[in-house]
Amino acid sequence: MNDAVTRLTDLELAGFRRDGFVVIRSLADSALCEEMRDVALRHLAESVAPIEYEVDVQYPGSPVDVNAEGGRTPRRLLHAYARHSLFREWATGAVIRSRLAQLFDAADVELSQCHHNCIMTKHPGFSSATLWHQDNRYWSFDRQDLISAWLALGDETRANGCLRVIPGSHLLTIEPGRFDAALFLRTDLPENKALVAGAKTVELNRGDVLLFHSRLFHAAGRNLTAETKYSLVFTYHESTNHPIENTRSARFPGIRL
Repeated sequence: MNDAVTRLTDLELAGFRRDGFVVIRSLADSALCEEMRDVALRHLAESVAPIEYEVDVQYPGSPVDVNAEGGRTPRRLLHAYARHSLFREWATGAVIRSRLAQLFDAADVELSQCHHNCIMTKHPGFSSATLWHQDNRYWSFDRQDLISAWLALGDETRANGCLRVIPGSHLLTIEPGRFDAALFLRTDLPENKALVAGAKTVELNRGDVLLFHSRLFHAAGRNLTAETKYSLVFTYHESTNHPIENTRSARFPGIRL
């Protein structure tokens, strides 16, 4: 596999440094995405644990409890790395590994088994909205410098709840008072409204990958279509960026790429 296939261009690298994210089109072929989606569908049909349900997060639009209509709507199939070889091979493959090495400017990179490491699902009718946040809010590492790779297993549009991002927000220092108790941006503050006004919608086609920094503010709407949306998401860090002991981030060992 040549460098043009496995490496980011100078323009893509510069875009990531500036904006905190970069989209790589058609990084996974359609057949592979379909195979991965089929595994996810099978695991959902068989309720292969661990599964996070919409009711567990209580985000806007979530069912109020398990006995309510839609109370057993899945949100995430957790521990994707351990679920199937297709997911493992994708997560550690050359097309991901080499690009992360560029972005971190480090040869030794690890996949976190504690964060993301999942198949995100967004079902019609009972999917929730995710408010503006940074992923670092509940992650505990020596440095707030992690990168997530979001693979679209099908088309992702604003209608079915694709991600929205605020370009350049990974470089900002936000005062604690601008967050609510759950560490989402407070939408009642003028300075936050001005920040969100610069948001960009990231629509993806099947096989596209969004790489984004853990300090990048992002959000997602509900799925207003009739079809479920599926995404495979993994998070990575430099091997020298250690999870802090006795935190959720240190619960499972990292996987060296």
